[in-house]
Amino acid sequence: MNALLILLVAAVVLVIGYIFYGGWLAKQWGVDPKNPTPAHELEDGVDYVPAPPYVVLGHHFSSIAGAGPINGPIQAAVFGWVPVLLWVLIGGIFFGAMHDFGSLFASLRHKGQTLAVVVAENIDNTAKKLFCIFAYLTLLLVVAAFASIVANTFAVVPDLDGTKAATNLANQQTAMISVIFIGVAVVYGILTRGRNIPGPVNIASAIVLIVIMVAIGYNLPLMGISLSLDYNTWMIILGVYILIASVAPVWILLQPRDYLSSYLLYGMILLAVIGIVGASLMGAASNLQIPAFTGFVATNAAFDASTGQALVDQAGKAITNKAAASGFLFPALFITIACGAISGFHSLVASGTTSKQLDREAEAQPIGYGGMLIECLLAVISLCAVGFVWSKYAAGGYASPTAVFADGLSQMLACIPGLADVQGLAYALLILAVSAFCLTSLDTATRLARYMFQELWTPVDVKHEDLTGVRKVMTNPYVATIITVVIGVFLGMTGYTIIWPLFGAANQLLAALALLAVCAWLGNAGRNNKMFFVPMGFMLAATLTSLGITFYQKTLLIMKGGDIFAPAVQALLAALMLAPALRADRGMWLPALIGTRIKDMRSKGFRLSAEDIYSVNKASLKDAVVLFNGGCTGELVAAGFSRVMGCLRRSGREGLPAVGKWAHGFAGFCRLGT
Repeated sequence: MNALLILLVAAVVLVIGYIFYGGWLAKQWGVDPKNPTPAHELEDGVDYVPAPPYVVLGHHFSSIAGAGPINGPIQAAVFGWVPVLLWVLIGGIFFGAMHDFGSLFASLRHKGQTLAVVVAENIDNTAKKLFCIFAYLTLLLVVAAFASIVANTFAVVPDLDGTKAATNLANQQTAMISVIFIGVAVVYGILTRGRNIPGPVNIASAIVLIVIMVAIGYNLPLMGISLSLDYNTWMIILGVYILIASVAPVWILLQPRDYLSSYLLYGMILLAVIGIVGASLMGAASNLQIPAFTGFVATNAAFDASTGQALVDQAGKAITNKAAASGFLFPALFITIACGAISGFHSLVASGTTSKQLDREAEAQPIGYGGMLIECLLAVISLCAVGFVWSKYAAGGYASPTAVFADGLSQMLACIPGLADVQGLAYALLILAVSAFCLTSLDTATRLARYMFQELWTPVDVKHEDLTGVRKVMTNPYVATIITVVIGVFLGMTGYTIIWPLFGAANQLLAALALLAVCAWLGNAGRNNKMFFVPMGFMLAATLTSLGITFYQKTLLIMKGGDIFAPAVQALLAALMLAPALRADRGMWLPALIGTRIKDMRSKGFRLSAEDIYSVNKASLKDAVVLFNGGCTGELVAAGFSRVMGCLRRSGREGLPAVGKWAHGFAGFCRLGT
């Protein structure tokens, strides 16, 4: 593996994907620069606040990135670099970027509301409730996990034997920089609010501020000025922080903080590119040890990279690689690599916060589609990093993928003449950047969870001011946020790790549901939605297979006895997520996919053929709008359906027939009754 060649090929492919496929999607869906965005139509100074595209991109990119595009590719590297690279490029261009772009665009056309509203208007209210519950529970897990990650990177532990000094110092530095960062972001947001600052000036000032903040925060602990707090204390502080941050107006913290932190990410990518290029030119990264393909099954057992022999400790017990995935290539690869290929969390960010800040509809492609492709590039960089330290990685020498990422890239930088002494500093800055992304994603996830909680208690077509009783209380932003923060922090301080193994499957199932929602809306709107069929079907197959394997494995552990609490919880949750998909013998299907259900439908007495319902080559039920004499139109709906949706409408002018509204059952989804 040649790191530089991999990076260049990936960059070229991603640029081509953005220009051609991303541009084609924008044309197919009807992106119109002249359309007013919800940020302008519904501007309220709290959630709906228009911002320049580079600010919105900063928010979007910082929120979706987190540690995902770093952790996933590194963990999946045990399958070899070829499957990782192929899934990142193919999945990113044709799955993930389309998923993010589509979610953002659908939200723009639904007044900046979440995908839950898109589901309600294009499927039904029951589907909306299920989507809200599933998304909310997933976001609670994100809040718990990210709060725990951040608290661990800030916390100081007792150093009884002197071995924790370096780690504690690094944590103190990270905590100090992060706290300074938040304070400066608030001031920056207040000072720039409502001022027409030229883009170059804004960018230059942001870079200068970041350099100053990092320099001050890095050196304060060295001078004895530090935040020496333990894990639980930091969890409580973070809970208070996200409680305030997730209800505060976006212009005072979310926009300026995410905008400033995005430059940390851009800087990290630049630093990584310099390291990869430099190490490759020096010959150190021109022929990395990582195999192209290791097989269809991988384990997280540590091994000697030169011999392939499994490694054991002094007691003869197998050493585990804590930074590696395990399982069958399908579905493990496609569940492990989420961010960097496709991630359901992205759809919630795009439709929850980003859509409420977009200044022009034309910016949906560069922010939604382009932002995802930048994340794909970060995933490729992560692959190069693990390849550079493959021997140590294979031997289980790292506690986390983040450590692999930082160590690999800092070692690459050290290969460049004159930069050998910056390895330690580079390592610390890379750890800081990852921590900043997690902190950004943390309060964004809290805000999104609040949205989902409010949507769950809000009936379709009912305004918040018209709600009464319990619904009125539960949809209050402060009540919804307090409930979310309390549950999230509690999970982070107790047992979220028990259910965390299911997060990957839950997140990717959420991505499949998001693809389904956008696909339904586009079908209802009369737009081309066929590009969603394969990604949607593939992600459903991958997630359901993963859940099935999990249920089987945990059931075996339960049968063996011993401590069965964790396996029992995981098996139960896997079964709950599997049940709706396996039980559905009625409900909603895309007309174009009706052929997959026709046998089951015939067994229940359905008489029409699949082509009678939907055909692109001949007249079918989807075309059943007829013109009667006198200027009337009608729709022909076959008997045997749960509802007859025909409509007749008299035109006011003869010769100009009014086109009746297409029956809801065939606009995008077909409701089939028994």
